Parts: sequence; structure tokens; C-alpha cells
Amino acid sequence: MPEAPAAGAKDSTSGPLDGPPDRIQGVRGPATLRWAVGLLAAQAAGLAVLTVLVVYADLVATATTVQGAIGLTIFTALMAALLGVFGWSLHRRRRWARGPAIVVQLLLVPIGWTMVSGGQPAFGIPVIALGLIGAALLLAPATREALDAS
Repeated sequence: MPEAPAAGAKDSTSGPLDGPPDRIQGVRGPATLRWAVGLLAAQAAGLAVLTVLVVYADLVATATTVQGAIGLTIFTALMAALLGVFGWSLHRRRRWARGPAIVVQLLLVPIGWTMVSGGQPAFGIPVIALGLIGAALLLAPATREALDAS
């Protein structure tokens, strides 16, 4: 008669993919979710750098209006923080963050279009592409299923 495994010992027949999806060893979720989290983190980091540059410009340049300079600085910092919170929350598999993150990604499309129509296609086209890619990653069925499973 085979011996029962000791308390806390792993069954030798169980593999790294046994168990519920959120407890699988070595697997952090579907690729779409991982890429979406990475994209949100990169966008947050980019906006954080932009915030530093805007603060520097506020200090050394003469702004047309002080209110406009302060407003742009606050908006940039707020968006960097929001994207960071959404990315971290999706990394932690918090379902609530998916909807607002999709909205922010889709808002990049008109922002990018404004850049393109304003004569800055080198900036506008990548912004549109990032927004569409981010929204597609967040709307992917695998991403939704991974967030619903947790």
C-alpha cells in the first residue's frame, strides 16, 4: 500500500500548471494582460518624465499664462499617476481597473489625431497606435477571462 504524502509535501505527479489559474506557478496571466500592464507602466513612466520636463519648463521659461502652465503640470502628473495605478491594479488582477484603462487608451486616439492634424504626425501617429494597441490588449477575451477568474 502506498504511503500518504507528508503534511505540506507536494504530490510528485502534480505539475506547475495544476491548480486554479491565479495560483499557477510560474505563470503570471495571459500575454495580453502582461503586455497591457507593461504598456500602461511605460506610458506612466513616459508621462512622469514629461511631468519633470514640464516642471522644469515652468521654472525657467516664461509661460503665456501661469494658470495654463500649472494646469498642464497638474494634468500631466495626474495622468501619470492614474496610468500607474491602473497598471499596478491590473497587475494585481483588479477587475475595476480595466474599464477606466480602456477609456484612457481610447482617449489617446483623438489626442493623437489632434497632433497629426496640427502638423506633428511624428508624435501623433505613435500616440494613436499606442492607444489602439492598449485598448485591444485590454479588450482581448484572454485579458477579460483572466480578470474574471481572480
